[in-house]
Amino acid sequence: FHLINICILLNMIVKLKKILVYFKRLILNEQVLEDENSIKKPLASKSTYLKIFKEASNFHDESISNLENKFGYKIGKIWIDELALHTQVTIKKSKINYQHGRALYATLRKYITENKKNNSQIISIVETGTARGFSAICMSKAINDSNIKGKIYTIDLLPINKPMYWNIIDDNEKKKTRAELLEKWPNELENITFIEGKTQSALKNLKIQRVNFAFLDAQHDFISVMEEFEYIKNRQKKGDIIFFDDVTKLKFPGVVKALKEIEREGLYFTEYLGGTKERAYVLAKKK
Repeated sequence: FHLINICILLNMIVKLKKILVYFKRLILNEQVLEDENSIKKPLASKSTYLKIFKEASNFHDESISNLENKFGYKIGKIWIDELALHTQVTIKKSKINYQHGRALYATLRKYITENKKNNSQIISIVETGTARGFSAICMSKAINDSNIKGKIYTIDLLPINKPMYWNIIDDNEKKKTRAELLEKWPNELENITFIEGKTQSALKNLKIQRVNFAFLDAQHDFISVMEEFEYIKNRQKKGDIIFFDDVTKLKFPGVVKALKEIEREGLYFTEYLGGTKERAYVLAKKK
């Protein structure tokens, strides 16, 4: 009897949380991609998206420039701006910031240079939180530019092959699948395997022995981040990298708490990248 009451209470808490999240998004006018039905129509005209894009493309993060200079690799601005226009420029309250693409590219290029044995070597990368595919494409370019073979496994609840509105400039043309959004980057797509499903279930079914590099950007609560970390750390060797996004205490305290726990374990060196108040990053390198 008590067990039944506990189950009912937990179910009520879950429903209440969903209701509160719904009203929060309604009040803040947040457009969140959860499935193919999340957005019913284009949210803005092409000219509006282009105006937002112009402002975002002019933003320069000095801490990322310092990282590029330190690591010795820099992604082309024209290239990343074009990709961002179709995958990162959205209608939302906060300013558009796609500087993490620059950081991912530089970090992965450096990792490959330090660990490359021969051109036939294959590296494995895991990403949680695909969204429209921006980060995966940036990492894939790093693989191609390094003249090495690699495979990126990227996970998200969003459907792979269903046309939908994405809250981007392309919505003014028609509903598109993710593959259609990214068709301008066929060489990068060759390295990417898109996996549809919940992160934990997908990771359990992902039968790979080694994760050379990981980008964690799915659920931002403490438990989810730690569960993802547990999977990755058990498949990494000395020198392998985990890139954490959104390490900002006010917006995502769960991510910050997880990093503190990871540092307490002592298995990884951590390096905090400056970023901005709304978006900062951490590189974790296995000892």
